[in-house]
Amino acid sequence: MGGDNAPHIVLAGANIARLRYPDVRFILFGDEAELAPRLKKLRGLPDVVEIHHTSERVLADDKPSQVVRTGKQTSMRLAIDAVKEGRAAGIVSAGNTGALMAMAVLTLRTLPGINRPAIASFFPTLHGETLMLDLGANVSCDAVNLVQFAIMGEVFAREVLGTKVPTVGLLNIGSEEIKGNEALKQAAQTLRESDLADRFHGFVEGDDIPSGTVDVVVTDGFTGNVALKTAEGTAKLIRAFVREAFQSSNSARIGYVFAKRALDKLRVRTDPRRYNGAMLLGLNGVCVKSHGSTDAVGFATAIGVAVDMVKQAVNKSIAERVASGQADSALAVS
Repeated sequence: MGGDNAPHIVLAGANIARLRYPDVRFILFGDEAELAPRLKKLRGLPDVVEIHHTSERVLADDKPSQVVRTGKQTSMRLAIDAVKEGRAAGIVSAGNTGALMAMAVLTLRTLPGINRPAIASFFPTLHGETLMLDLGANVSCDAVNLVQFAIMGEVFAREVLGTKVPTVGLLNIGSEEIKGNEALKQAAQTLRESDLADRFHGFVEGDDIPSGTVDVVVTDGFTGNVALKTAEGTAKLIRAFVREAFQSSNSARIGYVFAKRALDKLRVRTDPRRYNGAMLLGLNGVCVKSHGSTDAVGFATAIGVAVDMVKQAVNKSIAERVASGQADSALAVS
């Protein structure tokens, strides 16, 4: 029931995902009186859907602290409970990010050896895609958090993206070793001495993200969220400039006809719906946050992210990676 256009885009997105992943079944948590009539209009979807009725929902402007105390019967909380109880393999929500994070951490807890979960998502780059975390879950981070984010990011890139030897970089204000705060310097030193040393690139800067210098970019949630919103705003600005340029004169409009095929390729390559679905890595359960303003195609992409995490057993791999690092003290940070 969360998101700007819920529940319509949630149902339509599930219908798209049904065709992409025919072995997946869905439990819809929400108002049955609102869901059932819409569901009947989507041929095939009712066959793979179960509705769990609740009239309560988390609103976009609800405070996370209040929702945690009073929202036990909301559609968001009941969906998270289903994951905890093993009735669902994962949750996908387009609702209130803060509330989702707070309730997921409280209910699912973190994986053994992980202090804090991180929000992770993809960035399009010159060489494909780069995974970046944290994108807003933790405003400030110490060296331990950053090292753990690096481990989780490396596992995800290897297991889900299929990158055989993922490279990891710490986002900094310069590539030199003397740059950055103490948390960054300590995390870098720990990674250089760990079993990730051969995959640790070192420090990277903001322009390294779109360049695809590394496969995984690690940063604190404050910096990561600013980078994410800046990238999203820049993409919108460029699209607006291109549109304005081709509407500026008759000759430009004619030129658009000849350039349309190339522009269509650019539009597909930079379509934010292709990168929708931020993972809450580090939780003891699969939890994916869809952008609240996405459409059905974007929501289906977020469902796909959750499906991949489940099928590739990402959480199990993260827990094993952390445990092995702690066993040999290679990744211990004081």
